[in-house]
Amino acid sequence: MTQNLREARRQDSPKHLTQNGIQILESTFITSATHPKNAPSPYTSEIVFLGRSNVGKSSLINALLNAPLAKSSSTPGKTQLINFFSSLWLKENQKIPLSFVDLPGFGYAKVSKSIKKEWEKNLLDFLLSRQSIKLFLHLVDSRHIDLDIDRSVGEFLQEICKGDQGILRIYTKADKLKQNALSSLQHKLNQKNLTDSKTQSYVCSITAQSHKMTSIPALRERILDFTLGVENGV
Repeated sequence: MTQNLREARRQDSPKHLTQNGIQILESTFITSATHPKNAPSPYTSEIVFLGRSNVGKSSLINALLNAPLAKSSSTPGKTQLINFFSSLWLKENQKIPLSFVDLPGFGYAKVSKSIKKEWEKNLLDFLLSRQSIKLFLHLVDSRHIDLDIDRSVGEFLQEICKGDQGILRIYTKADKLKQNALSSLQHKLNQKNLTDSKTQSYVCSITAQSHKMTSIPALRERILDFTLGVENGV
């Protein structure tokens, strides 16, 4: 038994053990890339996070990795870096390495059209050429679910998603919804999940718990099951 595993089993605090048995043994910031060409070489399955600026990407990444690694910019849309994080998960005595890739937020970037066009091309090249990507996490603000930009991103992901990849659409900040709106959104997503073979959608909040929302431990389970499933062709 390795030292890391012995240490993880000795510690039964919420920091190391989730409600459903997944342990986050390690979480580390790797590097930031300014261009797909200087991105680090992949070594394991990668999960890509996409979403509008201020949708809560950094908060969700930190919650899933159980560490304050992702930083939010004080100016939405300002950061144009691809950030890479590594993690080691443990489930049922199986160690599973996963990498998170945080793409720049879209929607609020106050840059010139030429810079924006070039950056969008770089991101497109990255998403199309990065063979290690197994899962796309598209974050949508649950208070604004019908924005054109999110609809376009959703359609784009459907088009590029390969047979060994999957899409999870995560509706964030659900704790800010009233109960009627939350119930209506959950019902709508349940219906979509029954008919969409490529994309599964979940309502999530990192600050509140409700039977109508997917908890962080449950979301870890979804991510892990989905990632391992597409790797095995399920």
